[in-house]
Amino acid sequence: MQPASLYEHVKGRDALLDGIQRLAFRELGSSMGDQIAARCGTAALHGLADAYRSYAIRRPGAWAALQRPAALGTAQSSEAARVASLSVAVIRGYAVPASATIHAARLVGATVNGFLALPQTGALSHRPDAEDESWTAAIDALNRALSTWPVDGAS
Repeated sequence: MQPASLYEHVKGRDALLDGIQRLAFRELGSSMGDQIAARCGTAALHGLADAYRSYAIRRPGAWAALQRPAALGTAQSSEAARVASLSVAVIRGYAVPASATIHAARLVGATVNGFLALPQTGALSHRPDAEDESWTAAIDALNRALSTWPVDGAS
């Protein structure tokens, strides 16, 4: 296929990137589902986080596509909804109040995405400490935060 003939199949660059992003959501959702099936609590959280990490390592280009802002159609797609619902399902395995679910999900997402961004900047290459141990420590810290989340009205 010639580069110009690509545009016979997609409407332009944005449509191509949206398609890649939906594919990445679909693949990530499948991996997440496999990793958290029949698990709860700590095991489900580790499964969720490990699904993100293994996907980012295995499919770096697709992972990069997930880092760009999603178009409204992509954000509202069934592929994106599956990733979000699996993440929320893991959070619901903790005693996090329903009113705080989005905050807890954002904490998990920010921690996982932040950690996964570190190798791209070389931030982990200057220390002899094992990256895997740091990953486990980060997810264990998330588990402690979710396990001790304040109930509504408590501080």
